[in-house]
Amino acid sequence: MPQLAWQKSSFSGGGEGECVELAAAATPYRIHLRESDQPHGIATATPHALAHLLHAIKAGGLSR
Repeated sequence: MPQLAWQKSSFSGGGEGECVELAAAATPYRIHLRESDQPHGIATATPHALAHLLHAIKAGGLSR
């Protein structure tokens, strides 16, 4: 995997280990997500799939 430039979410807590980080890869275009205290566990999605997931979460469509 190429070197990624990780950015911390503005909604993450201020303490260490409570941060969601995002990075974008240009080829192929993918969004990578990880939790800062587990940097080797990376989830990868297309921007379109991530947008649908976020929309479903905001709409409450992922209830247990």
